Amino acid sequence: MRRETKIVDAQTETEVGQEIVAKAKRVLPGGTFGNFAAEVVIREGKAGRVWDENGKEYVDYLLGSGPMLVGHAHPEVTEAAQAQIAKGTTFFANNRLGIELAEAIVEAVPCAEQVRFVSSGSEADLYAMRAARAFTRRDKILKFEGGYHGMSDYSLMSLAPKRSGNFPMPVPDSAGIPKSVRDDMIIAPFNDAEVVAGLVKEHRDELAGVIVEPFQRIIPPAPGFLPALRKITADNGVPLIFDEVVTGFRLAYGGAQEYYGVVPDLCTLGKVIGGGFPLAAIAGRAEIMAHFDKDKVGDENFLVQIGTLSGNPVAAAAGLATMAILRRPGAYERIHATGRELMAALGELLKVAGIPAQISGEPPLFDVVFTDEPVRDYRGTLRGDADKMRRFNTLLRERGILKGESKYYVSLAHTPEDVRFTIDAWKSAIEVLKA
Repeated sequence: MRRETKIVDAQTETEVGQEIVAKAKRVLPGGTFGNFAAEVVIREGKAGRVWDENGKEYVDYLLGSGPMLVGHAHPEVTEAAQAQIAKGTTFFANNRLGIELAEAIVEAVPCAEQVRFVSSGSEADLYAMRAARAFTRRDKILKFEGGYHGMSDYSLMSLAPKRSGNFPMPVPDSAGIPKSVRDDMIIAPFNDAEVVAGLVKEHRDELAGVIVEPFQRIIPPAPGFLPALRKITADNGVPLIFDEVVTGFRLAYGGAQEYYGVVPDLCTLGKVIGGGFPLAAIAGRAEIMAHFDKDKVGDENFLVQIGTLSGNPVAAAAGLATMAILRRPGAYERIHATGRELMAALGELLKVAGIPAQISGEPPLFDVVFTDEPVRDYRGTLRGDADKMRRFNTLLRERGILKGESKYYVSLAHTPEDVRFTIDAWKSAIEVLKA
């Protein structure tokens, strides 16, 4: 760990840290922003590390839930954001940096002919589905069980059902969702092209679009699944939407579309393109994106979209700086090499320990599922030992590894020292887990 920073023991709680946690529990429901454990309050981040309010240092695989692909407080990203802050932070009007970011996205992302900015991935997914409805004049959307597409009513259907429903019936994931929403959502199993083909053919006259994470949470697409999905939707005149909020600019500079070689009609982007600031986007074919332009489609077909911070210049500056770093030779090779080393090490440690486990994902984004069965879809993850997973994550946090419940995000800033520290933490935690 960094020598200039004192490492606070896992069980140490400072008065400052205790005071902040107590205050959070008083003023926030559950004591959190809704994202992460209440007892973890992060003070600062640098490169591939973060420090909490108790002073404890972590190798960070949470990465702000993914945006910090080039690491925390990267000097070039910080400089770009600060330069724009000095000139003004938002205008509710076009700005040069936002336009340049849109141009960079169009140049990088295969499906992107035009771009519309919003502030969050949830908004982007909501508007992408709405754009598909406007374009087709149909209502229903097909999504995949376990697929995450933000926090809208439509997205929160069969994301994480406690009891699996019968396909294609949706199961709401939250209180407060109108029962009528279920009528407009169709649910399919990920990685099962045959079932998807049947559902799309059956509902083609009322199906506005199919939305999918091309890499679903930590589950890669099975060989041939995405090409089959592209053919099924094209043959039936149904727009295909790739949710690339997570995978965009992460798996490759052109996202999952470049990485897997399949081009959708629309995609959504977020996280990386904002460089750590609130920014997301819908991108896709010009004839669909035209519905955001009243002059082209008229009042009846116009898709209204207004956002106070859409195309924010500070976020655009940070995004452009981040993307410039990722364009440099060797950037993605380094991210993938770090991820491959970590995935191989974790798999080998668990194998030697005799603990049934699957390492699922791609090098920039992966995790373990404690099961001896292959993981191909959401129901496969349910067969994993959830209690063992929670215990493992707790043991790792105690040992200075910060990660989400089911993801390791790998960054360009993670160093060989970070990797060695992580492997040592895994060894120690697995010994306890095995005992």
